[in-house]
Amino acid sequence: MTNPFSWIVGEISKLRAPSFGQYGWVISSRDVYSLDTSRVDYTLARELYHNTNDEYKLGAGFAKPIINTLAGFMGAPKFRCVDEEAQRVLDDYAVEWTSKMLRVHQLTLRDGDCFVYLYADKVNNILYPEREGTAIDFVIIPPEQVADIVLDPVTHKPIGYVIQSQISWDEGRRRYTYTQYITPEIIEVSAQGDMPEGVKVGQQPNPWGFIPIIHFKNEPEETQLFGTSELEAVEPYLKAYHDVMLHAMQGSKLHSTPRMKLQLKDVAGFLKNNFPDAWEDIQQGRPARLDLTGHELLIFTDEEDASFIEVRSAIGDAATLLKLLFYCIVDVSEVPEFVFGVHTPSSHASVSEQAPLLIRRVARKREMVTENWIMFARMVLAMYSRLTGKRFVDYTVTITWDEVIERDERQYAETINTLTNALNVAVMGGFMSIDAAVDLLSQYVDTMSEYVSDNPEIPGEREKIIKSWILRQRLEQNAGFNKQLEEMTKAIEEAENELA
Repeated sequence: MTNPFSWIVGEISKLRAPSFGQYGWVISSRDVYSLDTSRVDYTLARELYHNTNDEYKLGAGFAKPIINTLAGFMGAPKFRCVDEEAQRVLDDYAVEWTSKMLRVHQLTLRDGDCFVYLYADKVNNILYPEREGTAIDFVIIPPEQVADIVLDPVTHKPIGYVIQSQISWDEGRRRYTYTQYITPEIIEVSAQGDMPEGVKVGQQPNPWGFIPIIHFKNEPEETQLFGTSELEAVEPYLKAYHDVMLHAMQGSKLHSTPRMKLQLKDVAGFLKNNFPDAWEDIQQGRPARLDLTGHELLIFTDEEDASFIEVRSAIGDAATLLKLLFYCIVDVSEVPEFVFGVHTPSSHASVSEQAPLLIRRVARKREMVTENWIMFARMVLAMYSRLTGKRFVDYTVTITWDEVIERDERQYAETINTLTNALNVAVMGGFMSIDAAVDLLSQYVDTMSEYVSDNPEIPGEREKIIKSWILRQRLEQNAGFNKQLEEMTKAIEEAENELA
């Protein structure tokens, strides 16, 4: 359905599909809180990404680098558990899910929304006999199939999902609507239309006790039910880039053919002398055409002349405007210039200067999905526990990520050396506490923990330091004892030799 208000909002809102309520288009008041249920135009977002929309063809080529760069640098999360058995379970599944987790990030950035559905595969796979009875996997639900999300009125947390899909069968000649209503307590399935035999409908208890669906939402807002695409902000510039380049190319093609300018006193005489056929057509009332092919020589009378019109090309002006639009795309997308494969001139920021901006942006994107991945891991452990009867000691899960850009190991070692020397001086001089120094150093050394841990199951850096000191003392004492033992053994051997 076409938005009847498109003439008001213009091109800027083309990637945002407005909400449609019972009585038409929803227009909310600024003074009253209302949850915005509008969504990204998923079809247009995909068309921009794949550059299949003719209205954006010459500008949408920037869309894929924007999405793929952020998704690629985000990478896949790594799960860390206190419980060793839980760690083993998550590690086994993570090996198979790495590519799918990268896909989740890509779709979240492109579409604004990505819905992950965890399920237990009851079919025994001959390729994975070790997984019999414990096969857990997840699928990505197209966001269009999420018909509704029921929220708790107080916490605004999802308490129900309505998943609806159109299914075709019999070579596409028949189709029906398959609907699932999922809550922590029940799973209700219904179907409407021409459905085949064997489709099970009805209500059954939810075996998990929670909704195994996670909504990854890009740039989440408290007032919006759905996320925001990374392409929304740059969409107007992509359209403008396309239009400018298209018009420049059309103008260049149009003006590439020379145009003759004729200055005539006697038009009839000129036509009779040079284009008699055209003059005859005019006399007979027929359309006339002047073809200069084969007319290397034209006959003129006094005060008559011919010249070619020089049309100033607009390519130069278009190039300046395209450059401006390009840097608008760079600024709005917050993706560094070098990502687009552009050689960075000396007048602009170098790659090394742009890299920290990318690192901070990727770090922010990672923080947006960290809570989702923690919940994802907890769901996997809960499902595994239900399937196997295994109870884990601790279900605590933390997330770690790879370095966004590989660090220079030599520079890193120099940084650590300089930092530790400075911290040692500060601590010994009484300018800084030990715990503050350790917490600061832990930001540079991944294997370090907080100085004092809040979790009794996880030792803090203070406990590690004490244990290391005690161990070192014991080793030093043992070294002294070993030396004394060697001396006594030698003395005994010498005495025995003398007696012999």
